[in-house]
Amino acid sequence: MRTLSAEVVGVQAFLQKYPWSILAAGALIQILTGIPSAWGVFQQPVCEGYGLSAEDGALIFSFIICFFGIGCILGGLVQDRAGPRAAGLSGAALLAGGFLLGGLAVPDGSPWLFWALFSAPVGLGCAFLYPAVMSCAQKWYAGRKGLATGVIGGAVGLSGAALTALGRFAVGAWGIRGAFAALGVLMGAVCGGAAALLEDPQGAAAAPARQAQRQAKDYTVGQMVRTPQYRLLTAAVCLSTPPVLLFSPVIVQLAQERGLPEQGALACIWAGSLCSAAGRLAMPWLSDHIGRRAADLILFAALAGLSAAFAFAGGWWVLAAYCALTFCYAGQAAVLPAAVTDLFGPQNSGVNYGFVALGMSAGSVGFPLLARALGLQAGRHWLAVGAAAAGFALVWRLRPTQGRRL
Repeated sequence: MRTLSAEVVGVQAFLQKYPWSILAAGALIQILTGIPSAWGVFQQPVCEGYGLSAEDGALIFSFIICFFGIGCILGGLVQDRAGPRAAGLSGAALLAGGFLLGGLAVPDGSPWLFWALFSAPVGLGCAFLYPAVMSCAQKWYAGRKGLATGVIGGAVGLSGAALTALGRFAVGAWGIRGAFAALGVLMGAVCGGAAALLEDPQGAAAAPARQAQRQAKDYTVGQMVRTPQYRLLTAAVCLSTPPVLLFSPVIVQLAQERGLPEQGALACIWAGSLCSAAGRLAMPWLSDHIGRRAADLILFAALAGLSAAFAFAGGWWVLAAYCALTFCYAGQAAVLPAAVTDLFGPQNSGVNYGFVALGMSAGSVGFPLLARALGLQAGRHWLAVGAAAAGFALVWRLRPTQGRRL
């Protein structure tokens, strides 16, 4: 017990002297967790290496997002009750374990086993890490929540480019199975090491967070889910997914079909990741100044208009439209943690965020399955337009719970 107390005191002293290290640790973790942003580089090698159809390969991506939403609840509970370090270390183990199982244990031609042994632990691992990092950062930067989430969110966006580069190198060097195993080892070491640094502020460093908490009403999950704000926000999160997630798994193929050369099509992943990082950094910062609701209204309106433009884009306009869409989608996702805290208080922010993120799970699986069942191809664009427009209408109706601007 004395050893543990000394360790906690040592970490607190270090973090209070260098609070920016929380943002650095969070960014380091998130740079390796943006699997959905980089899935386009893994899609074809996975289908070829494991004997899966393109549709089964795309569902690997959808189930990662699905389990991310589910895992945000579990990870939020661990984070709120045992602290961000416990949640972060658990998430690192799940994330690394999923990649190792995907590389070493999944047999060929077994999509269900792939979803169970890879998608589930990878989605859960990313989910355990995300609220742990975001909640911890918001407590250290209680007066600048948008800045804190923006810096870490920017790393989420950049992770697409980083994992694309790592993935292409590893697949070329060791094949898809070897690449998954190598990435699993890397993620376990880096994310586990950075998660060991996560610790909520204590003593004088916790004063801003305590002040913010005294000024806010803290909703339990039971109280939150009975509010109209919860229903509106969760439904809006669900409706934000089609403009990007219907197309991310197949963006390389789609870009080539519309006239881009192979390198140009691959640039959609790189450029989309950079625009995602820009959106995750810029929009939370903007929301600190104009409000979360106003920022989301701008983003949903842009998602609707850009989705319509994307339907007609050809050549290099595909790249431009996709980059703009990723900026807006990522910006909306990055504003969400601060919006949840502003609406429902900081005390239960981890698990409350997880319940709102269920909208992401529902949208990431439900809309692709709906499009698949209806046989939509070009019609997917109009599904995305309608969803974004409906999301705008829901956010328009969203009102604060704390008696001040949202």
